Amino acid sequence: MATSSALESATGAAANGKAATRPNFLTRNTQAKLASVPMFLVVLGVFIGGSIWTIVYSFTRSASLPVMDWIGFAQYDRLFKTTRWVISVKNLALFGVFQLTFSFVVGFLLAVFMDQKIRFESAFRTIYLYPFALSFIVTGHVWAWIMNPAFGLQKAVRDLGWTSFTFDWLGNRDMVVYTLVIAGLWQGTGLIMALMLAGLRGIDAEVWKAARVDGIPTWRTYISIVLPMMRPVLITTLVIAASGVVRVYDLVVALTQGGPGLFSEMPAKYVYDNMFQGALGQGLAASSVMLIATGIILIPWAVVEFGGKRRQ
Repeated sequence: MATSSALESATGAAANGKAATRPNFLTRNTQAKLASVPMFLVVLGVFIGGSIWTIVYSFTRSASLPVMDWIGFAQYDRLFKTTRWVISVKNLALFGVFQLTFSFVVGFLLAVFMDQKIRFESAFRTIYLYPFALSFIVTGHVWAWIMNPAFGLQKAVRDLGWTSFTFDWLGNRDMVVYTLVIAGLWQGTGLIMALMLAGLRGIDAEVWKAARVDGIPTWRTYISIVLPMMRPVLITTLVIAASGVVRVYDLVVALTQGGPGLFSEMPAKYVYDNMFQGALGQGLAASSVMLIATGIILIPWAVVEFGGKRRQ
């Protein structure tokens, strides 16, 4: 009994000693916490503070400068009655669906191609990623030249003998949105490919061996096994690509200027034009709607994605 009591006392003292020497949350990883302070202040002041400022002043009569002249939901009422805003939202939805769908499909196929250990892989990867290094302004001007009927693709094909060939999408109100899709795919697909290639390279080789042993076709392995295992990469890629779609502005300005008419107008261009043309309150209301719409999509996903794992 004495021996047992002594053993329990020694064990308890050791546990207490470990608890006493174990660093708590405040003292653990102190250097990392100090290093993250500037980033935290930037997020708190610029992003969160800026978002709150935007929403607050969207309820005011601000014109060229912000003023605390409250008018309630008048800016929002005017916003949803404005034809330009309604058309821009429809254009964004159409552009987003095609941009995300084709960029994911083409990006994944390119990643699968690159994952076959081909020769000159580094050269191909550089070629695919090169457009992403360019700004959207440069991309827009390049594709504006390519799609110009006077000296672009149409003229080049006609000079080869096909005089009936027509490619004037920039002036076609039904097709002009797809010129933005083409230019966006040319620039952004390389990044999608690189992210998905990283996900493919993270798949354990044993998975492929087991699939071959079971006689599962390669295409079925990608669809039924590999893609579900790449879920974190796919979600991250989707968030990055979707954020680029929502804030597309410079590509529109460089390629179409929102025309012809309003058939390639985008919400980000509507916000910019109003904020710098004497309608600050209207621009802030439009940007607040974009922010809230994005939050409605991302916040439930974040709760389900991270909250479920935490509960488990």
